[in-house]
Amino acid sequence: MTRKSIASFFAILLVATAAHAQSVQVQDPWARATVPGQKASGAFMKLKAPEGARLIGGSSPVAGVVEVHEMKMEGDVMRMRAISGLDLPAGQTVELKPGGYHVMLMDLKTALRKDSSVPLTLVFRDAKGVESSQEVSLPVLTSAPGGAASGHGHGMKH
Repeated sequence: MTRKSIASFFAILLVATAAHAQSVQVQDPWARATVPGQKASGAFMKLKAPEGARLIGGSSPVAGVVEVHEMKMEGDVMRMRAISGLDLPAGQTVELKPGGYHVMLMDLKTALRKDSSVPLTLVFRDAKGVESSQEVSLPVLTSAPGGAASGHGHGMKH
C-alpha cells in the first residue's frame, strides 16, 4: 500500500467510526402480540444516544401509523397520548416500556403473532436538527421480557 492509500483508508475508517458513534443504541426491543382484528399495539425498548437526540417518530410496513406516546396519571385515570418527540439525553438510557413512554403501532395491517418479528424504522433528530433513521427488528412477545407488568391497552383513554 502507498502512503496515500493508507491515509485514505484511515480517513474513511475515521468517518465511518464517527458516523457510527452518533447512532442511537437500541436494546431489548419488542412489540406486544395482538389478536386477529386488533388494530394497535405497542413497541418497547431502551434507547441510548451518545451525543443526545430526540425520538420523533417512525414507520413500519405492518402499521399505517407509528407515533411516540406517553402514558401518565391524570388524577385517578391513566391516559395515553401522542407526543411530538422524546428527548434522549446524551449518554443516558431512556426506557420505553408498558405504562410509560412507548411507540404505538396503529392501523395494523396484520396481527402481530407471538414468536415472529416485525420491522420498525425509528426516526431521530440530533441537536443540530439533522434527522436520521435506524432500522430495528422487533421480536413479537405476549409480555415484557423478564415478566415486567404491563397494563397497556386495557381501558386506557387516548
